[in-house]
Amino acid sequence: MTTLARAPLYARAEQELRARIAAGEWKPGEALPTEAALSAQLGISQGTLRRALGVLEAQRLIERRQGIGTYVTEATSERALFHFFRAEALDGGRITPTSQLHRLETAPARPEEACALSLPQGALVHRLARQRFVAGQAAIAEEIALPEALFPGFHLPLGVELTDELYVHYQRHHGITVMRVAEKLSAIGAPESIAGLLGLAPGAPVMHIARIAFDVMDRPVERRLSWIETRALRYAIELR
Repeated sequence: MTTLARAPLYARAEQELRARIAAGEWKPGEALPTEAALSAQLGISQGTLRRALGVLEAQRLIERRQGIGTYVTEATSERALFHFFRAEALDGGRITPTSQLHRLETAPARPEEACALSLPQGALVHRLARQRFVAGQAAIAEEIALPEALFPGFHLPLGVELTDELYVHYQRHHGITVMRVAEKLSAIGAPESIAGLLGLAPGAPVMHIARIAFDVMDRPVERRLSWIETRALRYAIELR
């Protein structure tokens, strides 16, 4: 018997709804059927359904709007910045960076990319390199790898300001919703190539963040390496 088969009924219902959302049965911003219809489809009571919906709501996969209905959460740049961008000014002020891609290629995954993204040897990834700017100054350099199989035809313009956060683009154009990230932080000296992008001397101190992003089915969908210039920025997180 599988672990899911032994799980409580509400947990199995939650996984069924999650899978149907991931498969695109209900698009971001679209309403789910009524609770009566969903409970009938799943063969469960409305009380059990509400418990399953409560889990999805707590994970921000759905939004329950009083008196209107339940909707699949739609990614916005504001939401992406609030939940997934943790750099702030040294005085504690929130910042809104702009960004530009300066390289985009599709190539076989490097060993470390394949490992991070659970890809077989030889699998293709889209590899992006971009700079993020604060008050017109380059403050963050990033290299991002995306599985080509999940992001077919991925394209963004080079050398122009991107209008949306990447996680918004992932959802709108590829049906990939980032639900959580795992990060490892370290303090390092800036490699020469990164130092040049940030206007620093090689070896100058930077914060390095290695991030893996996961979708609604908990698949790794993005590997992101970030180098943050720390003279004006710091990393902030609240733990509860």
